[in-house]
Amino acid sequence: MTLPLQGVTVLDFSTLLPGPLATFMLAEAGARVIKVERPGGEDMRAFPPDVAGTSAPFAALNGGKEGLVLDLKDPAARERLRPLLREADVLVEQFRPGVMERLGLGYEALAAESPRLIYCSITGYGQEGPRAMEAGHDINYQAVTGLLSLAPAMPAALVADIAGGAMPAVANILLALRQRDLTGQGSRLDIAMADAMFTFAWFALAEAAATGRHPGPYQNMLAGGSPRYGLHPTRDGRFLALGALEQKFWDAFCDAIDLDPSLRDDRPDPEATRAAVAARIAAQDASHWAAILGPRDCCCTVVASLEDAARDPHFAARGLFRARALTPAGMTLPTAPVPIAPHLRRDLDAPRPLPGLPED
Repeated sequence: MTLPLQGVTVLDFSTLLPGPLATFMLAEAGARVIKVERPGGEDMRAFPPDVAGTSAPFAALNGGKEGLVLDLKDPAARERLRPLLREADVLVEQFRPGVMERLGLGYEALAAESPRLIYCSITGYGQEGPRAMEAGHDINYQAVTGLLSLAPAMPAALVADIAGGAMPAVANILLALRQRDLTGQGSRLDIAMADAMFTFAWFALAEAAATGRHPGPYQNMLAGGSPRYGLHPTRDGRFLALGALEQKFWDAFCDAIDLDPSLRDDRPDPEATRAAVAARIAAQDASHWAAILGPRDCCCTVVASLEDAARDPHFAARGLFRARALTPAGMTLPTAPVPIAPHLRRDLDAPRPLPGLPED
């Protein structure tokens, strides 16, 4: 099979999650990805759990890439990069603004030699602005943009890293490749993880634009402001996820739990309706509600554990967890839906392919 990015070479200077996930996706689409690491390896190599000496999170993000270890502060080491820089179609970096420029690897310097280069920088706050040099992680980007204020709680997903960093990087790299097809010119991409967090507050921002009032905690319809959308504990300590926004789903849900008819119109007193729904659900175990609500097709589901979700017949039928990674000791470890191999770091004069992968 011819993959869409065959013939595209990517130099990956990124670490941790956003950039490595983006370049992993490019590798899976057929690109040759060369990961450049500092001596001793990047920080993700130290992240547990460790399987036979390999960090499982690191292996999950870097399979299918090639490895090159260089001290970028050493001019001689940077000189070894020159042939690869001339060959590269895409460069991905994740340093703070100005670092690559100080190393002589900034966009302007490289584009002068390789005008077709697509240069993608991923940072927390972008290349310029008052916060550009500020340190942060996913939870900080969600906090500073107001996203966490809509439903204050510990986020279960790394929204900023993945949906604010990795995904926009991939999308914009693909768009830039297409633009280069049309113009022959490369481009500079400035991906700021915090910027994308406003996209996830789109409903609250639309509400504010219409009413002149920004919603407070748990007031937005999609963040606890509606009895029709939220989480409810069951008698056995599990949760139901209710998303019956449309009237037909709400009617089916109310019928299924036998909600008092006087409370089914949730506009006059939303809190009374919410309390009544919560009381009904808390009176029975999750298995009871799964049996009752499943056939009703009313957008209400039991919150599954990750273990149960990985065994769900639907996801099994789609082959999401068919592939497994091979560790150096030959042990297997469940991974993402695509084949993953461990990345065994070496000090190299030239990049070499990582080990290939078996499938279960």
